[in-house]
Amino acid sequence: MSKRPKPLAPIDLGNTTISRKPAAAPSAQRLTALTACVLLTCLSGSEPAMAGSTVGFLVVALDRGFLGNQQIRAVFDEFAQHYAPAALAFVGRDYNGMGSEYSDYLSRALADLQRGGATDIVAIPLFVSAADPVLKKVVAHLPAYAHTGTIRWAKPIVESHLIRQILLDRVMTLSRDPKQERLLLVGLGATDEVGEASMRKDLERCLAYVTRYLSFREATAVLYYDRDAPDAERKNKAADQVMVETAAKKGQTLLVLATIGPKFDQTMALTRWFGDKLRDWDVAYAAEELLPHPNVLLWIKKTADAFLSASPDEIGVVIMPHGATQPWNDAVERAIAPLRSRYRIEMAYGMGDPGVIQQAVARLERQGIRRIVFVRLYALVHHLKHRIEYLLGLSDSPGLEGRHSGHDREATPPAQIRSAALFMTFGGYEEDSGIVEALHERIQEISRDPSQEIVILVAHGDKRDEDNTHWLSVMQANIERLKRDPHCVKLRAILAATVREDWPELRERAVAEIRNLIDAQAKTGRVLVIADRLYGAGPYRKLFDGLDYVLNDKGLVHPALTRWLETGIQEAVSVLTRPVTAIDRVAKP
Repeated sequence: MSKRPKPLAPIDLGNTTISRKPAAAPSAQRLTALTACVLLTCLSGSEPAMAGSTVGFLVVALDRGFLGNQQIRAVFDEFAQHYAPAALAFVGRDYNGMGSEYSDYLSRALADLQRGGATDIVAIPLFVSAADPVLKKVVAHLPAYAHTGTIRWAKPIVESHLIRQILLDRVMTLSRDPKQERLLLVGLGATDEVGEASMRKDLERCLAYVTRYLSFREATAVLYYDRDAPDAERKNKAADQVMVETAAKKGQTLLVLATIGPKFDQTMALTRWFGDKLRDWDVAYAAEELLPHPNVLLWIKKTADAFLSASPDEIGVVIMPHGATQPWNDAVERAIAPLRSRYRIEMAYGMGDPGVIQQAVARLERQGIRRIVFVRLYALVHHLKHRIEYLLGLSDSPGLEGRHSGHDREATPPAQIRSAALFMTFGGYEEDSGIVEALHERIQEISRDPSQEIVILVAHGDKRDEDNTHWLSVMQANIERLKRDPHCVKLRAILAATVREDWPELRERAVAEIRNLIDAQAKTGRVLVIADRLYGAGPYRKLFDGLDYVLNDKGLVHPALTRWLETGIQEAVSVLTRPVTAIDRVAKP
């Protein structure tokens, strides 16, 4: 990977939608929706880095002892190869500010960053929770150390789906029949009840993530206190009792550690201590913590990248059309072809298939791509929007929407993408005013005498009535634009209809209405049916068999679609070249 660029002034995007108004020029399109990725928020004040400054990364980690620190160094060394200047500082449970024995590690790390040219520092905490008592002390005392520029804190690892995926991986290696199993997710490190409440909340968020995918008979978060905490003995006996009682119940009990704990060697380790504790209990135990796991490196890279700028050649594009037969796919490829000389593009045909998307993202990352514009090449903005935002880690809510907007809901959410890239996504080509150019051309191609013709635009349609009504309103807005054209204004009528084709009962009623409409209009004029879909006419010939009408089945694959794609991609690239930092949403630890 090439040397990373210096940061520009960051922009606060939040998990918001950016809309672009129609341009004055007739050929310009409205940018429908660009949803920005927000992967981080700052734990302390996040003053923007000044233009021309250089960001250095301070990875702060708990001293785990020899073997555990080796694991941390291995991740850090790989990260530092491409994100210099970077420094690693270990802090122990005894750290208490300036003058304590761990102060030297922080001082040396800050000095190394300054010698490396860093004018601003981003501290990346390799801690599970912002409420971790050791992390809280480092955050409180770090401003007292000698350094230049600002110090900003990224969020700890619990905030990322990449880390929760590790826990899901650990659980899935153990689980055989979740409905007959009980899960214990174990955390460590509380020192008082206030911190315990916050750390338990983070642990329960991790538990909720795991149980999105696996439905257990029972799932419980168990939090142990630091052994030197004032009330540790009583609290830890209570935690032990929860585990004993769970293990005694009918069915298999699974235990997974949501920790990065001590590991001096293979025997003097938190994992070994739990293994010994569980020896007399009927518990299946994953003898691994969060480290080692490849997602930890992905998380550190993604965290760092949000504070950096990117050059345009580090931004790639994934385009997700529905996909169908080879002629359908080839038609879409022809619309995309003019863009390939300007952007690195990968295709992810389908309705949000995690495996297909993961492969497309991985292909781009192997080319050095650090940010990705994800295009939902679907008719409306809401089509697969929630699913894709969840898949890309832009949203923590799976939504559980159907494969196509409005389809039957899925029982479990899709697997999220594992990637260090930052993402933006947009979609909804039919909500762009420029698509009228394609509709107009399709009408002209089969029109003979507009004064005697009735045009019916026929689209796929949605399951939910409110979504289908919205689709019809978008079509009607396009019809109003068509009526401004000298040719189309002569038409007797332009009408909109949807067949709601994937839901038999809804389709039967919708098709009957359209057949009646075609039949009635054919008695007074020539009926032109325009396939208002990306390519082809789908089942329209079969659905309208025996009626008197003329069909244009070319669809909306047209230079207007190419322009919509290019405008949306350009808009996203202009945002993604800049650092992406989020509004502070959490309290200072």
